[in-house]
Amino acid sequence: MENIVSLKDIVVTFDDEQILNHINLDIRDKEFVTLLGPSGCGKTTTLRIIGGFLEPDSGLVTFEGKKINGLPPYKRNVNTVFQRYALFPHLNVYENIAFGLRVKKLPEQEIRKRVGEMLELVNLRGFEKRNITRLSGGQQQRVAIARALVNRPKVLLLDEPLGALDLKLRKEMQIELKRIQQSLEITFIYVTHDQEEALTMSDTVVVMNHGNIQQIGSPVDIYNEPENAFVADFIGESNILPGIMLKDYLVGISGCEFECVDKGFGNDTPVDVVIRPEDITLTNPEDAKLTGVVNSVTFKGVHYEMVVETYDFQWLIQSTRAAEEGAVVGITFGPDDIHIMHKMKG
Repeated sequence: MENIVSLKDIVVTFDDEQILNHINLDIRDKEFVTLLGPSGCGKTTTLRIIGGFLEPDSGLVTFEGKKINGLPPYKRNVNTVFQRYALFPHLNVYENIAFGLRVKKLPEQEIRKRVGEMLELVNLRGFEKRNITRLSGGQQQRVAIARALVNRPKVLLLDEPLGALDLKLRKEMQIELKRIQQSLEITFIYVTHDQEEALTMSDTVVVMNHGNIQQIGSPVDIYNEPENAFVADFIGESNILPGIMLKDYLVGISGCEFECVDKGFGNDTPVDVVIRPEDITLTNPEDAKLTGVVNSVTFKGVHYEMVVETYDFQWLIQSTRAAEEGAVVGITFGPDDIHIMHKMKG
């Protein structure tokens, strides 16, 4: 797939604070890309630059290989769905969706055709005359998406559009958004701080923090092979421990040696070690190098979440079988469950 949007060396500063620090990002055509990170990391600023609502202090923005710095939003083949849907309360569903087409003065027959297609796409057929104020949050969100898509943009920008929905509806809309994106085969660029949303919907996840891109990759790569401790900690639950890379394929953790699958860190090198809670098995103390005491057990529905304290670390462990609080247990994991990373500065 070819790149449809590219950001080269983008810098943005507000009130002497650097919001984006020389960002470089290529977004491929027909891809679902999620900008993921905590509040204030620069993800919405990045989205606004792509949409034309904000100009960078320096750097190059290209769309299909052409420079678009300085081009206003209405001249870009991009539409935006905002967190607050910005629907017109005095217009019904049909007229909200048709608004952009009427501005372009398209023939009424063409407007009816396109609005009908959008109503079908977002499963709102029969709601044409419904007043916006009488719709649920999820229905309003569908109208906002239909209004943005009816102009047939090549890129749709979505700024945390599911934030106002309850958990069940949010999960339903995650699946719905992915279906819409795949059926239309256009590029979606989605902003969220919700890790589950990013992992559920995305082809590519861009993890950001403090105006920098920490890692770009598929959801599987981001989760299973985090490049640093921030990514590992932000994407799902993690046990992040200090370790010593003794040599290739051998790491020291809590005074014990463990085989791993990583190499190239040198000998006796301080590293960060990540082990996911679901990759740990509890066993008899005599069968494990590491032992600890179960401090707490919490039922989470599909698994139990336990905190096990060793002499130098509190381990978070997830299992379908619960240990008893106060029990002494062994902690085991395999070489593939150990992820080695260079230590983060600070």
